[in-house]
Amino acid sequence: MMRRTFVSGLLFIYITAFTNSQILISPNYSLKSHETLNIKKIEAENRATIFYMSVENRRVGGTFCADKNIYIVYPDGKRIKLTSAIGIPTCPDAYNFKTTGEKLDFTLEFPPVKPGTKWIDLVEDCPDNCFSFYGICLDGSLNKRLDNAFELAENGDEAKALNIFISIAGELDKENQGIAGLIYINIIKLARETGDNAKAEEWYGKFKLSDTPRLPQYIKFLNDKGIKY
Repeated sequence: MMRRTFVSGLLFIYITAFTNSQILISPNYSLKSHETLNIKKIEAENRATIFYMSVENRRVGGTFCADKNIYIVYPDGKRIKLTSAIGIPTCPDAYNFKTTGEKLDFTLEFPPVKPGTKWIDLVEDCPDNCFSFYGICLDGSLNKRLDNAFELAENGDEAKALNIFISIAGELDKENQGIAGLIYINIIKLARETGDNAKAEEWYGKFKLSDTPRLPQYIKFLNDKGIKY
């Protein structure tokens, strides 16, 4: 579910600064709903914002579709509706996967994102099994620091990675508050990985008292993983 929570087999990503007419390759985000659904690239153009997506089928007879009600959600809650989807049927029509492991690539196009926006959500508003990406980070310099932390963790230096996440947590401003979930969850998980349960409990308490957007979803994610203090 987590794009950038430290787990085994973590993939690394690289990102460019998010400005008009820029490209973001596999952007960081805090939480997603579907394990095999990924954002491969975001193109931010003057005329549109385009998400290049990919989903992998992992079951016999699997299907996938996109509801017409898909939105970019700004930090202030304002929604921008999908203008077009290419390569994927609109529900209730669905793409029928032929085999397990098959991947479907598709694009979702929206009006241009406001310049200076540092994070957004991508949300499908539908009756059942809707997809979502919360806290998509559009801050290029912050993403580089996150990439460094994840690489350290993957290479076995969890202590250094933990220090980077804690440093970032202390510097988050209101404009970047949407990715706080990613930061807190990784601090808690890495503290547990390094055997510092007291620190994990401390940051869990800070997290619960924070004003992180979509906080209940993040706390539920931790609780579902057996992490609760």
